[in-house]
Amino acid sequence: MQHRIPKAIAGPEWADISLSALERKHMLIRRAWTRAERKIVIQGFLGRLTIAIEPVVCGAVFAALTFGVFARGLWFLTPIFGMAVVAFAVYALVMLVAPTRALLKTFEPIYIVDGYVRYRGPDAKSNEGANGYVAALIHDKRLCYEWPSYGDKQLPLGTFPALIEFSEFGGIHTIDGRSTGVIPKTHTALGIGSVHPTKRSLDD
Repeated sequence: MQHRIPKAIAGPEWADISLSALERKHMLIRRAWTRAERKIVIQGFLGRLTIAIEPVVCGAVFAALTFGVFARGLWFLTPIFGMAVVAFAVYALVMLVAPTRALLKTFEPIYIVDGYVRYRGPDAKSNEGANGYVAALIHDKRLCYEWPSYGDKQLPLGTFPALIEFSEFGGIHTIDGRSTGVIPKTHTALGIGSVHPTKRSLDD
């Protein structure tokens, strides 16, 4: 996740109490995704869908070959071509899982919290390439949600007050009205070649 990191004013002390999904739903201010925000996600979905057309076409070709060799009585060759059909179909589906999920998540709310942002370093459970965690806390420092962050520099330990907009799937969208890069301002026509916001440098 991309962040410009202000100076922290609080130390490593934080409450271990977390809000449940039901508490977030009833306690926090929510808003819907705007058309512009959802359009960015749709562009990313269309870009991945465009790329997925290639394995779909290849799968269709091998499906036709499978039918052809079977119709000619060469049934012993059908498993070879059939496995290729399955492989291309699985490849296409795998490519579409993440963007489809991201698009569906745009119909869930964006939460608005006047509370705190907390940074901490990676731990034993962190994925490869993770440089720590970013969390949104409410006014009494109870945890709303926490996300892994990715970058070259380890996140500094600290907590600072901020007005935050976040979604559970996307992470923190804005801090004090400034974009974190979760929803990029610019995008290619079909989202092809765009840098994923969680993979950008913290210095961007």
